[in-house]
Amino acid sequence: MNASQIAAALPERAVLTIEGLPFPHVASGKVREIFDLGDALLLVATDRLSAFDVILPDGIPGKGAILTQISNWWFAQTEGLIRNHLLPDQAGEFDRRGITDPDLRLRSMVVKKLKTAPIECVARGYIIGSGWSSYQKDGTVCGITLPPGLKQAQKLAEPIFTPTTKAPKGQHDEPIDDAEGRRIVGGELYETLKAKSLELYRFGHEKALAAGVILADTKFEFGTDQDGGLWLIDEVLTPDSSRYWPTDSYAPGQSPPSYDKQFVRDHLLAIHWDQKPPAPHLPADVISRTRDKYLTALKALIG
Repeated sequence: MNASQIAAALPERAVLTIEGLPFPHVASGKVREIFDLGDALLLVATDRLSAFDVILPDGIPGKGAILTQISNWWFAQTEGLIRNHLLPDQAGEFDRRGITDPDLRLRSMVVKKLKTAPIECVARGYIIGSGWSSYQKDGTVCGITLPPGLKQAQKLAEPIFTPTTKAPKGQHDEPIDDAEGRRIVGGELYETLKAKSLELYRFGHEKALAAGVILADTKFEFGTDQDGGLWLIDEVLTPDSSRYWPTDSYAPGQSPPSYDKQFVRDHLLAIHWDQKPPAPHLPADVISRTRDKYLTALKALIG
């Protein structure tokens, strides 16, 4: 499906829960529901939205389908760099398991069962967000000393790896340095995660730039199989896991307009929410404009 076909198939109301499936439910994430298919897992992306690691009461209609389709596109683009958890022939997998609802198929993946790496793998090519806040305090991000005098949103000389803990739902992920990362996952795996995250970021940045979009930073998730082999999992290079900026309005020294949920974060900061549950409701115009940003990212990336 192209971006126009995907957009035409999106629901008008946000899907916040997934009910009525005949498969055992095994876990809930901030956005995804996970079901056990026996020999595989079914990952279903809802339209829930989280900000500052808190799930908001309002969703963005169709967001789950947009995230899934962008992820599928990036999984295909990055197959030459790393294996991913998608089973081949997703349509055939849906058919074989009796998953016929068009919206459910659009927002779902049938994936391999893997052991998830216990850290969030963040790669940054620009100084923004929590990285900018950390840099303003002491000139470092996750233990990495950066040159003095950088401006907000400035491109770094080289991308950096700034991992975080993987906090339980409702709690905040915490930044960690290389030493802590090695302690959590082991030295060899940590170095592999770091190298692969930076390689994927550079690839994504170059490809996005060709589409008129800047990939400022992103978060990857990885899993390992029984033999210790590494796989790219969950979502990849989506507006939920990344910051995307239009190239034509980018300028260092300010927070650029974005095609991601930074718009929602900015709204929540402006109303001085304390970033603790329960989160406030979003105004209708914020929901609508956020949906438009996700759709813009979809169209820019996959055409």
